[in-house]
Amino acid sequence: MNQLLYLNDFLCLTGTELENTKIKFNQYDGQDEPIEIYKREPDIVNIGWLFWRTDRRYFWVGQIAICLIQLSWDTWLLTTIKKITKDLNVKRDVNYEGDEIEKFKPFFGRVVIKYHKGHREQVKYLKQIMDKLEVLKILPSVFDGDDFPGYDKVCLSFSQLETIIHRNKRDWVAALENQKAVYLITDTKNGKQYVGSAYGENGMLLQRWTNYIKNGHGGNKELLELVHKVGFDYVKKYFQYAILENYNARVDKHIILQRETWWKETLKSRNFGYNAN
Repeated sequence: MNQLLYLNDFLCLTGTELENTKIKFNQYDGQDEPIEIYKREPDIVNIGWLFWRTDRRYFWVGQIAICLIQLSWDTWLLTTIKKITKDLNVKRDVNYEGDEIEKFKPFFGRVVIKYHKGHREQVKYLKQIMDKLEVLKILPSVFDGDDFPGYDKVCLSFSQLETIIHRNKRDWVAALENQKAVYLITDTKNGKQYVGSAYGENGMLLQRWTNYIKNGHGGNKELLELVHKVGFDYVKKYFQYAILENYNARVDKHIILQRETWWKETLKSRNFGYNAN
């Protein structure tokens, strides 16, 4: 039986260091998925979220701050460990400055921890919970999202798709850039759907989806009207992208257009969705 490994088993903080180390837990707040933000712009999490305060002070100069972001209900990713160097004495803003501790840098973005957060506090002293922070695995490289799951399992939120495209995630790009497809966009707020296709002349699947990430509508009539009416942020919050059927680059576009029509009729996306034709 393997012996359990805990976070401080490899941090090896002792004495005064251990007494002055706190952990900041960053969770889903109903709007922003921490891991998606981290994948796009790590500093938003490692500075903005770690060092934000309201009225309560979380850290003091000289303390060590450990930043964790939630991956799933009881799993967390270690993103940075910093020593607090300055208190800016501001409320409802980034209140601290700190330097990353050099010896811990190889672990940033790689250590996955199991911990059941049964408390409301965002910040806890490490010594209070050190025997509950179990290390599940150490990734071979910095976490950059889930691997491509197969064409029949693709279902992405706007933020997930945006991260894949902006970070040029290699396995996803390789899978999508030369594929023709019939795809589905779903408005998760009202249930309306849009069936679209990528067949080469209008761009392969990756290009089509990149257009949606740029402006929310990709040039489609009813989606364009929706963006003008309720704004791009609505799309970012509620739209979801999935593949209905995929084809290799040699398949004739007329086959794909026929399948697109079939899906529009089957899902009634002209009658009750966002398809105009």
